[in-house]
Amino acid sequence: MIIFRYFLREILFTTFAVCIVLLLILVSGRLVKYLAEVAASAMDLSIMIAMLGYRIPAFLELVLPLAFFLGLLLTLGRMNSENEITVLYACGFSEKKLFLYLLAVASILAVLVGSLSLVISPSGMAKYDVIVRAQKNRSEINNVAAKRFYPLREDKGVIYADELSAENTLKNVFLVMTDESDARSLHRVVMVTADEGLQQVGDSASEQYLVLNNGVRVDGVPGSYDYQITNFQEYGIRLADNETFKQDSDAESVATSNLFESNDPKFQAALQWRLSLPIMAFVVAFLAWPLSRTKPRQGGYSKLLPGIIIYFTYVLALNVLKGAIESGLVPVYITLMPLHVVFILIGVFLMMRKDNRQLLKIALSSRSGQS
Repeated sequence: MIIFRYFLREILFTTFAVCIVLLLILVSGRLVKYLAEVAASAMDLSIMIAMLGYRIPAFLELVLPLAFFLGLLLTLGRMNSENEITVLYACGFSEKKLFLYLLAVASILAVLVGSLSLVISPSGMAKYDVIVRAQKNRSEINNVAAKRFYPLREDKGVIYADELSAENTLKNVFLVMTDESDARSLHRVVMVTADEGLQQVGDSASEQYLVLNNGVRVDGVPGSYDYQITNFQEYGIRLADNETFKQDSDAESVATSNLFESNDPKFQAALQWRLSLPIMAFVVAFLAWPLSRTKPRQGGYSKLLPGIIIYFTYVLALNVLKGAIESGLVPVYITLMPLHVVFILIGVFLMMRKDNRQLLKIALSSRSGQS
């Protein structure tokens, strides 16, 4: 039991350390995109934090199998290079027993990854989709913040408001936009200042207008003296329509129970992928055990690069088969299980190859002793 706790502590510590590094790499790319939208006043900071938080389980379910595989290679490689495994063999621990310890650790990771892929991640992605839909359906005026320039959609112009009331009424509005109705010059600009502005809906819900009250409209080409200045009491501007969404559900946000009930190949492929993620914990255990064996002068991490190549080949093959199931090229009943079995057999082959070499050396040494 002491040896098992030692295995568990060393492997899990390395796994979670690698997981944190990989997770930071994934999150940083998404964070840069979200921060750009926050800086452009297209998203609130609280919305960004919520969206990022709901996506983290989806990142974790992808990162954990790779982190576990790298953690196994690093931990077992170090134990082999420092002769800890050899000492355990000398103390009566068989390779079979140590490998069973490894599978026990893999089962813990499989439960964690399975809970993420089957329950937590779909729930998070469903909430993420709700936030994205609500964010995209916000009108232009809802995105405007006081004392900040906001670019309107479809490059219609830039708007600024000195104040923003609770009823979304803009105070001391400044608006600059290009005059697309005038074909004489591509540089003709319209500048509008108004005491207040508010949003109104037209005959249909998709028609939205910004109505400005008590202001001045200046129309002309910058650098010239040909300007048209118009005072107005009410001036309306057509805003860009809100982005539309596809009504069909994304497979990532569909509950696992609904995937079981669906006959859609896309949903069945998504179900097979979710079931594959916890199985990957056992597959990488079969691969990491023989790959972590090194010769005395090889170094503890000499098999790290070949192991990474094998892992990404494994994941790429899973994605190719998943895409074939989605498109209907491969029947749904084939599932992703054959690929898992193939790579488990590769791991078993690598184990047996090493054992056969050791038996061959023992046989040759015994024959040379008899002669």
